[in-house]
Amino acid sequence: MNDKETIDFEKALTRLQEISELLEQKEVSLDESIKLYEEGIELAKQCYDVLNDAELKISTLQEELEKHLNSKAKTNNDEEL
Repeated sequence: MNDKETIDFEKALTRLQEISELLEQKEVSLDESIKLYEEGIELAKQCYDVLNDAELKISTLQEELEKHLNSKAKTNNDEEL
């Protein structure tokens, strides 16, 4: 799957669930099972990347908030002196 074919996180999770259910049914041929497994691995990688990006964004936002709050607290402390 290339970047242009990237699908959103929710659709990827839904497809992963579908693949899992298909593989659990054991009614798929070995060749089809391998194809489904490969697709699942690619979707899992994509989901992992999306989650990592989200975690990084949240961490950055949290750091910005903490800096802002610390700055405000320092300003308030300086004004009290």
